[in-house]
This record gives sequence, structure tokens and C-alpha cells, in this order.
Amino acid sequence: MLGASLSIAGCNTAGQAAAAGGGRGRGRGGPAVQIETATVARTSIERRADLSGTLVSPDQAKVSSEVAGIVREVPVQLGTEVRAGDVLVRLEPRELALALERADSALKQVEAQLGLSRSDSEQAPPDDQVATVRQAMANRDDAKAAYDRAEQLNGRGLVSKVDRDTADTRLKVMEANYQAALDNVRALRATLQDRRASYDLAVKKLNDAVIRAPVAGSVSERLVQPGEYIRENTQVVTIVQMSPLKLRTSIQEKFAGMIHQGQLVKFAVEAFPDRTFAGTLAYVSPAVDQATRTFAIESLVDNPDRVLKPGFFAKGTIALKVDDNVMVVPDDTVSTLAGVSTVYVIEDGKARQQIVSLGSREGKQWEIVDGLKGTETLAASQLNQLATGMSVTTGDSGGPSGGSGGGRGRGRGRGQGQAGGSGGGQ
Repeated sequence: MLGASLSIAGCNTAGQAAAAGGGRGRGRGGPAVQIETATVARTSIERRADLSGTLVSPDQAKVSSEVAGIVREVPVQLGTEVRAGDVLVRLEPRELALALERADSALKQVEAQLGLSRSDSEQAPPDDQVATVRQAMANRDDAKAAYDRAEQLNGRGLVSKVDRDTADTRLKVMEANYQAALDNVRALRATLQDRRASYDLAVKKLNDAVIRAPVAGSVSERLVQPGEYIRENTQVVTIVQMSPLKLRTSIQEKFAGMIHQGQLVKFAVEAFPDRTFAGTLAYVSPAVDQATRTFAIESLVDNPDRVLKPGFFAKGTIALKVDDNVMVVPDDTVSTLAGVSTVYVIEDGKARQQIVSLGSREGKQWEIVDGLKGTETLAASQLNQLATGMSVTTGDSGGPSGGSGGGRGRGRGRGQGQAGGSGGGQ
């Protein structure tokens, strides 16, 4: 429990010297000094590590045109919120539409040669179902039959050898025509694939005349204006994702054993100094930079109201762990001179100066790392008037065992100790 500790004690060098001199002057038999007291409190402290970094967009798209043309319309402006698929830029489509008609005409010619229609299957028909092949096959079969008859009649002496040779020659010509028809159909199949690809490409280019957002976000750059002629691969718009954002920073290697995904990150930005934002640690680098002795971490920060912007500088803390049953005392009980911190322990109505080791400061309380057991009553006022062995009184309203002053000290110490602070950073 904390005693009364609302007075602010002076901790300067002159005050310390006066205290020592006054104590020696009065001695043990001098008049007692009236003080307020406080007791050591036990509380939980959340350890934190300080950090500073930059907010960045996790997804940024530099949208370019896939076709050349004249810009007809740009329906978005700087800062416009867009969803995936929203129109960013429209190009003049007339030239691309003509190219599509040309590709369509060339495709129809090949389809007609193969006996296909646009509603037919994607696959070309078998060779024996193509008209030119069927005709060549019929001519070959007819020549084969004529040759067979001439061969039989010639064997009986009814047809001359010249007629038989003529039938044989015709058969060979028809067989060659049949093979040529097959080769022509195979060539048409390849041409069909080429014409279909050309047609599909023309359709795509016509569709690409309307440039759409590939991701959701806000327009951070609008790089073209209506009436401009742009070439292929010309960047037209930049889109940045606004929620969530990433807080990208680095942290000292001494905290490596305490950093893990899911930890809470709190920070502030200069644009909103009175507001605290929160994020969740999402990514931790497995390697430490040998030059800075730090490792990179990234936190995801929800930004539903879009007040945070990529590029903001952020400064805050990351929650590491919670230590329970930590000794804390009001800062009114601590004095520091030349880097040495001391408190005055009140025992049997007398003061005794005690050196202590301080930890983190939590609001108006100090963590005591070493030097106290946790059961002591401490002086919380008039520290510059005290010295070891000096008699003290606690006044009418409080004393070492409690009172109105001690109640104020206890209430404040407990509330501030539970509130937490930036202990990990000290």
C-alpha cells in the first residue's frame, strides 16, 4: 500500500547538501521533521520496447496501358477510392474495332475452307469429313476402279496396253491429288489456330481500350489526360491500398527473444498527436542487420476511416510481456544525485538513507529493482531536509502505518502501476 505522496520533493544538488548539513547540525537530539510517508506497492508492469518507423501500403499497383491509342476519358481523380474492376481510363476504340473485324474476316475464310461455323466445336473436323479431301478421295477411288478394270480387260486381250497404262497414270495422279488435299487440310488446321489466336488477341486489345483497376485502393497518381496519345506500356494511374497499412520498422536485437507475431503495437503520428493508433505484429525478419544490430518487423494497421496515409512517420511501443508482483514507489520518495538514487526508510521514528536501483518509470512511480524488501515505509516529502538518524514525525493526518496522506499515496501508486508504461524501452 502507498502512503501519502502528492508533494513534489526537490532533488537538486544544493538541496542534498543542505539536507546533509542540516542533519549534522541538528543531530539526533534536534527537532523532528514533519513528513508525509508512502509504502512500497506491488503491481503488474507491461514491458514495452520503443519503436519508430514508416507506414507503407502493402499493395501498390502502377497501372499501365496494354494498347496504344488516344485517351478519351479519365473518370478518376487524385484520391478517388476504387474497387477492383472499376474503370480508370478509356481509350478511343475505333482502330481496335477495325482490327477485330479484319481478324474476324480472316478467321471466317479458314473456317469456310474447313466447313466450320462459329458455333461449331473448337476442334476442326476429321480429314475425311473435309469437302476437298472427300472429293480427292472419290477421284482416287474412281481411278483405282478404272485401273482394275483396265488390268482385267488387258489380261483378256480386250484392252490394249496403252489403255491400261493410261488408267495406271490416272490412278497415280488421283493418289497424288488426295495426298495434296490431306496436306492442304493439315495446313488449314494450323492456319485456323493462327487466325483464332489473332481474333482472340484483337478481342483482348479492344477490351484493353478500357483500363480497369486491378486492385482496390485509392488513386495516388493520375498521369494521363484526355486527348493524349499514349503508347503501349505507358503508366496511367497509381493505386495504393489504404487499409490495412503496414508499419515497417526495426527493433534492437536484445528484444529478439521477446518478439513474436500477434503482439500489440501502439503508435502516434505527427498529423494526429492526440490520437493513439494500434496494430498487430505480422512479420518478423529472421536476420539481424550487422551494421545497426537491429532486425526488421512489420505490423498490420487497420485504417477504416483512411486518416492514416502511406509515408507517415510513426513513433510508439510494442508490448513485450507483463511482469507481476513488481515493487513500485512514488517518485516523491526518490532522490537522485550524481547518478545514485536513494530513498529514506522510516524506522522507529527515524530516517535512514537507502541506495536503490531503479527500473522503469510508470507514470509517477518508479520500479524498484534492488535495495528494498517491499515492507518499508518511506519518506515522501521534505527529502532535502532529511539525513540518516534524523527524527521524523508524520503529522496529525498520517503516519507510517497509514492515514489520509498514506491513502492518497496508495491509491495513486496502485492505479498508475496497473496502467503500464514503456518499461521495456528503458
